Amino acid sequence: MTALLPPGTNRQYHGSRYAAWFLALYGIGWTVPGMIHSFLPDGGAGTIAGLDLSHNRGLILGLFAWAGATQIAHGIVTLIVALFYRSLVPLFLLVSLLERSLLSWSAWIGAGKAGGHHPPEHYASLVLVPVILLFLALALRPAANQSRGLQ
Repeated sequence: MTALLPPGTNRQYHGSRYAAWFLALYGIGWTVPGMIHSFLPDGGAGTIAGLDLSHNRGLILGLFAWAGATQIAHGIVTLIVALFYRSLVPLFLLVSLLERSLLSWSAWIGAGKAGGHHPPEHYASLVLVPVILLFLALALRPAANQSRGLQ
């Protein structure tokens, strides 16, 4: 396994452990929808997102499966960072903040606004932007118990 992954960096991380645990949950939060998009018969497009699948069903399901594959990969890497490479937690939170901000903008202001339909993910992104920002601030701030070595 060491040939695939370098030694962990958790000792180099000085931010809040809560930020790392949030990132782990966030990674799981990527993987589960990815599995839904990849393995449900309709990828969740109709049953969860409420999309009309009567037109271009194959294209919609293909796009959902593609998104699911990327979500699974993204979630697994995010989880690995949170558990073994905590020195990268602030970077991953920053990338997640950028991603959720762009998703929110696209859904509510940009191209997605024209459709008028908002699947659950659009609402989740709005909620996650300030939450990720909070945990990014915690990850960048030295933990209070760091000086006692209790991290």
